[in-house]
Amino acid sequence: MSSAPDSGWFGHPKGLSTLFFTEMWERMSYYGMRAMLVLFMTASLQEEGLAFTVASAAAIYGLYTGAVYFLGLPGGWLADRLFGGQKAVWYGGIIIMIGHIILAIPHDYSFFIGLIFVATGTGLLKPNISAMVGQLYSDDERRDGGYAIYYMGINLGSLIGYYVCGYFMENVGWHWAFGAAAVGMAIGLIQYKRTLNNLPEHSALPANPLGPKGASRAWGGIAAFVIVVAGVTAAAMTGTIVINPTIVAGYTAVVFTVIFFVYFGLIYFKGKLTAAEKQRMWALFLVCIASACFWSGFEQAGSSLNLFARDYTDRLIGTFEIPTTWFQSLNSLFIIALSPFFAALWINLSKKMVSPTYSVKCALGLVIMASGFLVMFMAAQYAAEGLKVAPYWLVTTYFLHTVGELCLSPVALSAVSKLSPKRYTGQMMGVFVLTYSIGNIIAGLLAGNFDPNNVDEIPNLYLQIALFSIGVGIVLVLMSFKAKVWEKQGLEQTSPAQ
Repeated sequence: MSSAPDSGWFGHPKGLSTLFFTEMWERMSYYGMRAMLVLFMTASLQEEGLAFTVASAAAIYGLYTGAVYFLGLPGGWLADRLFGGQKAVWYGGIIIMIGHIILAIPHDYSFFIGLIFVATGTGLLKPNISAMVGQLYSDDERRDGGYAIYYMGINLGSLIGYYVCGYFMENVGWHWAFGAAAVGMAIGLIQYKRTLNNLPEHSALPANPLGPKGASRAWGGIAAFVIVVAGVTAAAMTGTIVINPTIVAGYTAVVFTVIFFVYFGLIYFKGKLTAAEKQRMWALFLVCIASACFWSGFEQAGSSLNLFARDYTDRLIGTFEIPTTWFQSLNSLFIIALSPFFAALWINLSKKMVSPTYSVKCALGLVIMASGFLVMFMAAQYAAEGLKVAPYWLVTTYFLHTVGELCLSPVALSAVSKLSPKRYTGQMMGVFVLTYSIGNIIAGLLAGNFDPNNVDEIPNLYLQIALFSIGVGIVLVLMSFKAKVWEKQGLEQTSPAQ
């Protein structure tokens, strides 16, 4: 006799509420803190900032955001092989909270140590809490709806983070704002622990556990990682080694790109793929290129666009000055407002037998995102004349970037799930995540060209990003016919090995 499905939270399993609120508060802490990073690093010593150059601050920002995505790969492996999902989320949340507490300490050494903790904890928590949402459902038609609700929690959390941390930053102080992020993560941990019984028992177990010897080696690897990171950090803090963030970011982007091509190539050439699977891999390769290019532009939000909001935007409404970080919340607001429209758009197009290829949809996202930088090109020209521009320039840019994101991001994830060889889907998702890391680091390197002391060059930065993105979009459109053949033939031919 089968039991009725769990529908204790708005028709969904009770565990969804546990994961919804945990993710909401974790995203509050992550986005709230991330929105302040470049502003804090470039603020003068008199403003209690770090007085870094824009190039160094943007490179550090790119390295940090890129590391967050990259560390999700070992984070997922540790959950599958060692901890289990529930413990991975718990440990990750604790490490994140400790990182924010360290950032809240006004000390010269606390900043980089705090960033390392937050990035490591996020890499452990983020991929596993997303996977646990899927574990709430078996063959359940509610799964897509569950993920839609969960995604809403992400955007609500980011909104809270932008508003709360941004208010503290402007009105109380940097370290109080970092402390607010720590409080948000603490609230998430408390509710996670109190409602842990809502989650299914199997989510606490490793999916493919290591044996005793393998577990010992894994713990040894963790210990070695901690020792190496602690040693390098200590050496950098004491001046034993000098680290140039821009150079490190450049080399890291190259390393991540090489890893992407090598891993992709190994699966393509050594994975014993059928002809149909290889066709799909070519179509997926175009999506990956589009993804890396898209995020290198989109992630200007926390760096160059953030600095533009601070330095060149008239933020006064009467006597109230809009906190700089609040502009970044526009992305979340637009996603919440536009997501239902885009979901209906693709369905209605498919009903009318209009089904663009993945590469065309990604090209559309790239071009729309690029149009946002054309808007910023015009705004920056006014700024170069010594004027403070109206907020609607940034509002328009964030709107266009969000539309571009909704065209590309969910489509790209769907492409990975549908076009990857079935026995390599998990690994290909990991390879695809590398495009986020690559894009974020390149975004930091590009933002390093935003020089407040040479405002005449800022329009050129935005124009270059726009033209490059449009160029990649055009190439994708030109290849769309071939991509349609790859996708169609690849999906029609199912390999027996699958």
